Amino acid sequence: MFSLDYRMAPEHPFPAAVDDAISAYEWLLAEGRNPKSLVIGGDSAGGGLTLALLLSIKERGLPMPAGALLYSPWTDLAASGASLTANEESDVMFKAIYISEGAKRYLGDADPTTPLASPLYGDLSGLPPMMIFASNSEILLDDSVRLHDRLKSAGVTSELHLEDGLCHVWPIFPGRFPEAIAAVKKAAAFIQERTGG
Repeated sequence: MFSLDYRMAPEHPFPAAVDDAISAYEWLLAEGRNPKSLVIGGDSAGGGLTLALLLSIKERGLPMPAGALLYSPWTDLAASGASLTANEESDVMFKAIYISEGAKRYLGDADPTTPLASPLYGDLSGLPPMMIFASNSEILLDDSVRLHDRLKSAGVTSELHLEDGLCHVWPIFPGRFPEAIAAVKKAAAFIQERTGG
């Protein structure tokens, strides 16, 4: 397991985190790691960064990892998803204003639809298989649903798991939700299947 301590906004706005992620991936490859043994993952903003990394890998012609695992990924910093308002009452963690203000702090002067900031707007073809988890109750629901739909349209294998009434990135709380325990088991099976054990 490898966890990256990447630079964060607002002290280090976009594209610092993406630059750090691709540098780390290139380092792993240089260290002899087989990309077919790697599954990249992240939750929330880290899920968006995971996708930005995959787009950077594709752009540089590097070998893709075996897969990607995403928990409630933040994929649209333009904040155009209908769930931002539709789920504002049911989301126990965020309000829509938090998303738009967070996007401004991360982006600096960058266009919110630039694909390395908002992967939803990128060319997703050629990316590895993905497993996505989200809650039907969270304001970022549409970031996952639209991502899943666009991945499938681009010919990418995508598996979307939705649960009702749970919080943002609920799979990281296996001690609190039985659904999270089931999600961790699904994620582990996905990693094993993608990496051959």
